[in-house]
Amino acid sequence: MKYYDALETRDPEQRERELFAALPKQVAHAMRHAPAFAELYQGVDARQVDSRAALARLPVIRKHELAERQQMRPPFGGLSATPLAGLGRVFSSPGPILDPEGRGEDWWRFARALHAAGFRAGELVHNTFSYHFTPAGFMTDGAARKLGCVVFPAGVGQTEMQAQAIAALRPAAYTGTPSFLKIILDKADELQADVSSLKKAVVSGEAFFPNQKALCAERGIEALQAYGTADLGLVAYETEAREGLVLEESLILEIVRPGTGDPLPEGEVGEVVITSFNPDYPLIRFGTGDLSAVLHGASPCGRSNVRIRGWLGRADQTAKVKGMFVHPGQVAQVVRRHPEIGKARLVVDNETGQDRMTLRCEAAAAPPGLAEAVAASIRDVTKLRGEVALCRPNELPNDGKVIDDVRRYE
Repeated sequence: MKYYDALETRDPEQRERELFAALPKQVAHAMRHAPAFAELYQGVDARQVDSRAALARLPVIRKHELAERQQMRPPFGGLSATPLAGLGRVFSSPGPILDPEGRGEDWWRFARALHAAGFRAGELVHNTFSYHFTPAGFMTDGAARKLGCVVFPAGVGQTEMQAQAIAALRPAAYTGTPSFLKIILDKADELQADVSSLKKAVVSGEAFFPNQKALCAERGIEALQAYGTADLGLVAYETEAREGLVLEESLILEIVRPGTGDPLPEGEVGEVVITSFNPDYPLIRFGTGDLSAVLHGASPCGRSNVRIRGWLGRADQTAKVKGMFVHPGQVAQVVRRHPEIGKARLVVDNETGQDRMTLRCEAAAAPPGLAEAVAASIRDVTKLRGEVALCRPNELPNDGKVIDDVRRYE
């Protein structure tokens, strides 16, 4: 069976209708069972959150806020809708951020990614994601077993033993980071261990560079990427078409301008914001902190869901200028005061030996005095002096950067 289920080939308009028909119930569920959402959504009528425009009016909860929220309201910052006693596992990711896992099969929804990579029932999977502290090992373990695969829980480290285990057990598939796969293959060459049974892989947790892709191809390993987070589980996955990553079926994706909750047009690079329908951990408008962009059109593989370009960097571009922090949200606040500005980028340098901020602004028709007015807004919002450089529409790069810190620290 080529597709995991019929959801993958739905008409896009049908998918959109079904997701937004279900959204009011998820918002109501979060407000009723997760105290943080009850506080955040005071005055919100859940029944009316049934469109992208209505969703965009809700606040974004960003990943970098989770640690602070959890310290104030242990263990999950009031965002979990299931009490601790009702969960299956709890993990701790760097931050530290605590991540809940509920009960049931493939709770992290990674089976769809493994199926797209050709993992099938009866095959042995060599899983090198960590099984301690962080949830990655259990994400792919549960997904593989959901598909009927057998799992060898290798975990991380012990490279020589990894190569020996693959040579002895002859697994068909690998799950783990691409860099660790290369380390294992190199160690196998050193040991003259036969690891040629590996024919497919799902890699995640870090960038998958062209040289790593080439190595996999040389070894006859069909390796595809999966993009997920410890808070959400699977977000998007690569298919045999190798043209972007297809969004997981039970999520709503928005790409927003970093530092804001404002959705961007298709193709613009911005922060990945996800709304999940997970009943245990109902993250609504969760800002991952990752940058990406929506690809136009549908995948040649036949899956009809939205595609993203993959990981393009981090959205948290806070810079410290003259001892004060400047955030992307402050740049957005300045821009909102001046509707003539389409896009802006704050460049921070120290070419003169002192920190200098220059706000480069795209403006189709700049009225007299715009630069001076924007400079006054910079002072008002950031409490720092900044220069303003007006430029033509589409002159700034489409890379999601709101603050570009080009200072040299060496």
